[in-house]
Amino acid sequence: MELKFYNTLSKTKEVFEPINKQEVKIYSCGPTVYKNATIGNMRTNIFQDVLRRVLRYNGYTLKHAMNITDVGHLVSDGDEGEDKMLKSAREEKKTPMQIAEHYTQLFFEDLKDLHIETPEIVCKATDHIKEMLTYVQKLMENGYAYETSTAIYFDVSKLDKYPILSNLEVENQKAGARVEVDKEKKNPCDFALWIKAPENHLMKWDSPWGPSYPGWHIECSAMGQKYLGEQFDIHTGGIDLIPTHHENEIAQSKGACGRIPANYWLHGEYLLINGGKMSKSLGNVYLLKDIKDRGYDPIVYKLFSYSCHYRNKLNFTWEGIEATAKSLERLRSSYQAHIQGNDELTKQDREKLVQVEENFHKAINDDLNMPLAMSFVWELARFEKRNKEVANLLKKFDTVLGIRIDFENEKEQLPEEILQIIEQRKQARQRKDFGKSDELRDELLKRGYTVKDTKNEMIVTKT
Repeated sequence: MELKFYNTLSKTKEVFEPINKQEVKIYSCGPTVYKNATIGNMRTNIFQDVLRRVLRYNGYTLKHAMNITDVGHLVSDGDEGEDKMLKSAREEKKTPMQIAEHYTQLFFEDLKDLHIETPEIVCKATDHIKEMLTYVQKLMENGYAYETSTAIYFDVSKLDKYPILSNLEVENQKAGARVEVDKEKKNPCDFALWIKAPENHLMKWDSPWGPSYPGWHIECSAMGQKYLGEQFDIHTGGIDLIPTHHENEIAQSKGACGRIPANYWLHGEYLLINGGKMSKSLGNVYLLKDIKDRGYDPIVYKLFSYSCHYRNKLNFTWEGIEATAKSLERLRSSYQAHIQGNDELTKQDREKLVQVEENFHKAINDDLNMPLAMSFVWELARFEKRNKEVANLLKKFDTVLGIRIDFENEKEQLPEEILQIIEQRKQARQRKDFGKSDELRDELLKRGYTVKDTKNEMIVTKT
């Protein structure tokens, strides 16, 4: 069955044809670990998780690399301002390394809570300074970079076309702020590959140009090439990365090896909050923790994300989350009803199941159309006859959804002594004996199990 993706590079929906017929290579722009990831950031990770799952559903194996940016991402996303890591370290009175370790850990905890798979390769920028330096030197040798008193810049005038992904008209852009930062730049859109560090700069490395640190864009180019080669299949990220980060990754790759690094570029749209932008000034910057603190299973947010195509803006409301929580409960209950059912299926029933499965497959293969795919999930969940074959198909669909539809069965796999502690804690909470509840939670933690309380259930998982 044909698999199609909307390719930002061509601005069209294309049939997916991997370089290698068995293994798909993917690069995803990961977090800049200077603050907590928002639910907007997590929407991008959910879309990337669906992509992985759909590719595997179609029989491919994966080699997926994701970076962790722990240096070089300036506040402006361009060449202005200080490094986000340093700004956060100053505000929180910690070292940049402490900041990076703390927020990296929280990021992966969020992925775990959302049942999002970790890519096969996770690469930290600060572990790849050598590769970045080699890449910059290659660009210098090829005549695509030049040195100023403050940095090494990429010369966009040497390219046959720039930009490629976005519709910006470089000729009509004013010199503006970027030139004012470094008047030695040859062109307004030239961007920093390597930045010479002030004497008191906390994050710097020795280089042919003195103590300095990498620009943001060079990180992904160097790590993508190291782990996936000069050309790979898919590059993903949020739509906000198109006009700067991804344009400049392409520019760097063309300068270094004459190729666009990825054949397919997939981008997830913004998350809106009550119809508007998420912003600190409006007080509507939500984390996954905020969803959990209101008593919801984090998976609810994942299912909520499926109500909208990844290339369309998704509007977050708490009313929507509440409705989705009930939907998740109904889906899991339907699965249980089917797995325990013994209704006889006719030939016509089985033909219907085959058709639902084909429709689901077509939907996910049509540029990850999850809203349409969910309509077939619900058609299956509401199947009149209760039968294990229906449950098995729901479980198969969940390899794409990743919503732990068989959650009750997961609980049944816990050891008997752990189940007893869970039952004691449940009774303590019903009595409002929260002291005893906390004591039993700590006991579960000692035994290697974490506890998350939601409005409807207690989620216990092995750490």
